[in-house]
Amino acid sequence: MDPASQDINLNSPNKGLGVDPSDSLSDVPVEGAVGNSVNPLPPGLTEEEAEELSVELTKVEEEINTLRQVLSAKERHATELKRKLGLSPLNELKQNISKSWQDVQTSNAYVRTSEKLGEWNERVTRSDL
Repeated sequence: MDPASQDINLNSPNKGLGVDPSDSLSDVPVEGAVGNSVNPLPPGLTEEEAEELSVELTKVEEEINTLRQVLSAKERHATELKRKLGLSPLNELKQNISKSWQDVQTSNAYVRTSEKLGEWNERVTRSDL
């Protein structure tokens, strides 16, 4: 391939490809080209409404970023307080498991199953005698 015939425009859809000067692509629209950078409006939306929505979107995105920063700061603060109180992630995990096990033991399904297993155990031990 002749280097002189290569398209070196980095924004070109033909970048790195051999370009035949006799081919004319001027009538073929290229998506994302500089001339087509304006997004068409959705049906039923005026330019003013689109501009208002765009401004509102920008504000909401800024609020989301602010909330993320605040949440991150609160999480760091909570972590520091837990550290000062001697609460480690391992201790929290142990407490959560312990609480979950207590919840399971007091559930209706567990209580009924335990009672049935107790009855079956009695029957089995009686029949062995």
